[in-house]
Amino acid sequence: PGYQSLLKSLKPSTRQRFIALRFDFPGPEHERAILTGETGCDATIAESLVQLACAFRALKEHDLDEVPSTRLLVYAAQLIHGGMDRVTACRVALV
Repeated sequence: PGYQSLLKSLKPSTRQRFIALRFDFPGPEHERAILTGETGCDATIAESLVQLACAFRALKEHDLDEVPSTRLLVYAAQLIHGGMDRVTACRVALV
């Protein structure tokens, strides 16, 4: 119901019934391979997108609500590979 807050943490007895898995991003080399394999973009575009994502991800601890996922990098690479300029593609896909 609306009176329950999504930000409220679970009771310890409820939390004990679940398993938490931590997922992290693939390493830079693997992420570059994903981008080139999924989109057909060249290695320089993949490298620049991965570097940009790493820079954003380093800001996670500085009040950045969301960082670019690999899925969003694939989307940006598809836009660039399709002819959109890099800055516009990154603004559309990542910001």
